Amino acid sequence: MHNLGQTRSSHQPNHLLLTPDTFVRTALPGMKNASAIVHVGPALGAAFTEYTAEMEPKGELGNTPAQRFLYVTEGAVTLETEEKRHELSARGYAYLPEGFSHRVAAKKKSCVAVIEKFYERIEKTEPPRLIVSSEDSISSHALDGDSDLQVKCLLPDELQFDFAVNTMLYQPGAALSMVEMHVMEHGLIMLEGGGIYRLGDAWYPVTAGDFIWMGPWCPQWFGAIGKVPAKYLIYKNGNRHPLGDAKK
Repeated sequence: MHNLGQTRSSHQPNHLLLTPDTFVRTALPGMKNASAIVHVGPALGAAFTEYTAEMEPKGELGNTPAQRFLYVTEGAVTLETEEKRHELSARGYAYLPEGFSHRVAAKKKSCVAVIEKFYERIEKTEPPRLIVSSEDSISSHALDGDSDLQVKCLLPDELQFDFAVNTMLYQPGAALSMVEMHVMEHGLIMLEGGGIYRLGDAWYPVTAGDFIWMGPWCPQWFGAIGKVPAKYLIYKNGNRHPLGDAKK
């Protein structure tokens, strides 16, 4: 039955909710047997791009002029660098510095969350390094002492890195302890479960497969609802002065 123009998706000045019923697929340069669902990018005012790559067996991602973060949500891919071949299965991830030569190919039908951002350099600071790992190998910690809300930091909290990517797992009924408002922007993919997200002055039901962008200082809060835990993958910029390129 036709939904008569109804959707949970919403585009507001300081936030975006995209639900799977509104996803549009497109091919990006260099992709082979793959397509991208572009969730957010500079066209919206974001300082990064995030998309889901849907890859057929032997499908490939193209190159990027920016640094790149990969998180496998389904299937398995091979990451080839000049020195080594890495196998990434579900929950496997990799960080690739800007200009790092690599090739990503699907071993079977796969979905990969991809984050790309031009690197913000700091004088006298070593550039970031290649990281290949799995979420399963990362220890979690309680957020603000709440054992029902566990965070895994997938990238080191080091000055070389100008963004962070975490997973956050909420037990049913767990919630953020405060409404957050801050200079960082977020890209968020719901991986499991669901709940209620406050974005700006609106409250949205969200579930696995949804994508959220939060602009700087967007009021934000989440509470998990349901009988299973809620989990999401979240990006935020960091480790840089808020002035950024204001002088240029």
